[in-house]
Amino acid sequence: MSSILVTGALGQIGSELVPALRARFGTDRVIATDLRVLPSRAAAVEAPYDHLDCTEPQQLHEAVRRYDVGTIYHLAALLSASAEAAPQLAWSVNMAGIYNVLEVARAYYCQVFFPSSIGAFGPSTPKDATPQVTIQRPTTIYGVTKVAGELLCDYYASRFEVDTRGLRLPGLVSYVAAPGGGTTDYAAEMFLHAMRYGRYTCFLQAGTRLDMMYMPDALAAMIQVMDAKAGLLHHRNAYNVTAMSVTPAEIAEAIRQHIPGFAVDYEADPVRQAIADSWPRALDDSEARQDWSWAPRYDLEAMTKDILTRLQESLVAARS
Repeated sequence: MSSILVTGALGQIGSELVPALRARFGTDRVIATDLRVLPSRAAAVEAPYDHLDCTEPQQLHEAVRRYDVGTIYHLAALLSASAEAAPQLAWSVNMAGIYNVLEVARAYYCQVFFPSSIGAFGPSTPKDATPQVTIQRPTTIYGVTKVAGELLCDYYASRFEVDTRGLRLPGLVSYVAAPGGGTTDYAAEMFLHAMRYGRYTCFLQAGTRLDMMYMPDALAAMIQVMDAKAGLLHHRNAYNVTAMSVTPAEIAEAIRQHIPGFAVDYEADPVRQAIADSWPRALDDSEARQDWSWAPRYDLEAMTKDILTRLQESLVAARS
């Protein structure tokens, strides 16, 4: 049977997607790759692992041939805030990466997953109940690369019959991997600081409303859309998906139900606040629900309880 290759496997999503894929398909069938050197304690991607720069097409071709790859989850990219700090690098990494992945998929008949984002929308997009098909005029280089990636995947699907699929992911909340330069990373940071220090300084304003999703739901959505029968996918690339529309203040209050003394200060970072203000407040994901039965398991209350429970278990284990 063919293998599954994951680029950007040491990132926030990859750190949890690789174990989820290995649990389902077997360890040896899932090849974790990343530009970074594998840390000695990165048990989630311990083997098989390969160093891979997806901006180098020859490295991709060699990896796909070597491991007999049939499916590629392409996660390697610069995220929103990091991309604004280095726009030229973001264009090089984000666009060369997806182009090279699509080219190797065309040559070797691979299926491709491409993660788009709420960052693919802009200030002129409807803020609430944002439709599946609507105006997309992002004002960040990250958003521009995501829109271009969506269109490129559509092109390779229609022109070369590459089986490309994708999701517009909201902000993802995880307790496993460190945040990686995204505008919605405050949520993951808030849980960690609540548990460790009892206080957090948020880089977005208290009332900034954005879509969020707990990582287990995001992983399930990625695997589910890749498993769906092609004939059911009316949009194929970049389905809207979401689980909750929340503000930093609402997440803080949910945490206080478990940690009553938790305090939050708000010192908005101008760059990330401007990015957040350009994004939708709430996506309409009815197309995904209808086409391939998407449904999240976690709302804010369930996510908060699970994250804090698992963080507490990790702290206890570390002390023993």
